[in-house]
Amino acid sequence: MLFRSLPSEAEILAFIQASPSIVGKREIARHFAVKGAGKIALKSLLKRLADEGKLARRQRKLIDTSTLPPVTVLEIAGIDKDGEAFAEPVEWDERLAGKPPRIVIEGGIAGRKGDRVLAKIAPARDGSYRFRAKVIKPLSDRAQRVLGVYRLERGLGARIVPVDKKQRHELQVLAGDEMGAVSGELVEAEIVKERGRGLPQARVRERLGDLASQKNISLIAIHQHGIPHEFPARVTAESDGLKPFAPAGRDDFRHLPLVTIDPPDARDHDDAVWAEIDPATGGARIVVAIADVAAYVRPGSALDREARIRGNSVYFPDRVVPMLPERISNDLCSLREGQDRPALACTMEFDASGRKVSHRFTRVTMRSHAKLSYEEAQRSEEHTF
Repeated sequence: MLFRSLPSEAEILAFIQASPSIVGKREIARHFAVKGAGKIALKSLLKRLADEGKLARRQRKLIDTSTLPPVTVLEIAGIDKDGEAFAEPVEWDERLAGKPPRIVIEGGIAGRKGDRVLAKIAPARDGSYRFRAKVIKPLSDRAQRVLGVYRLERGLGARIVPVDKKQRHELQVLAGDEMGAVSGELVEAEIVKERGRGLPQARVRERLGDLASQKNISLIAIHQHGIPHEFPARVTAESDGLKPFAPAGRDDFRHLPLVTIDPPDARDHDDAVWAEIDPATGGARIVVAIADVAAYVRPGSALDREARIRGNSVYFPDRVVPMLPERISNDLCSLREGQDRPALACTMEFDASGRKVSHRFTRVTMRSHAKLSYEEAQRSEEHTF
């Protein structure tokens, strides 16, 4: 086929999309019969398309950035406001093609942020995403992720020293894979080539900043002890879809002036107390209520399975790694002042000598009447609400 002028932008992109083999400037010139001085003009046109982000060069192939291969490897990037998991293509050169497109995962996925999947790609049905994906199979590669200190060694190049002492070998970082990291920074890296001759090779995936900062000290401890600190997408989606509890079948304790007592900066309030003296006996009646997580976490659910894996929340000076997503721990099950919450209450009767006479457990609906700090509770001998 002969062309008297250069092919149009649309014709070039259509040819690249339809070609099953490697496409470069030479193949495009041959297909469109571009000769002589026309090749210089074609080179300028292809450069303009690359500068505009419409083409990217990967190895020797030109890629149309408005499309993705029909089957590709994706990395789970997070959960959107609608509770849907979204991902990004693993093979993507931001320097040439700009930010990678976000791809919605259809049908949900049992994976954590950072996990990889092989997926079938298709155009999205609405305007929120350009592409949608159906997972073919998971390709989780968490064993390939390393937390370490980025170092520049004279005569040796860029290295990553893992914070986990069980990983004995340093990692080599090739030029272009450092993501702008600065020597001495804490980084998360991905092993891209296992050890053969020489050191394993790694690519920096995230820069985490100053090694000595409190948040990074906690992060190092989390990685060293293998504490799960990210929730699988299906767990997060399940928690985001929860509805407020139903008070039917619960005793109504909202009239009792239960109060929470926590540190001033506490975000979750999971227990409350109330007590009164019985003037007739000199004894006391005490109620201790704890948030009833079972109102939301059902046996066998994704939330229940994840909670069993974690076992408990883990507290650090600057953060908490929770057993359950924040939607539950900091919202639905947090005993917030003035809000109705499901709770499990223990009502205890004591005689004048402090001996427990009786107790009973009940599932209740309660309403915290005040949020007190330890200091406030300690300073006052009596609170009236």
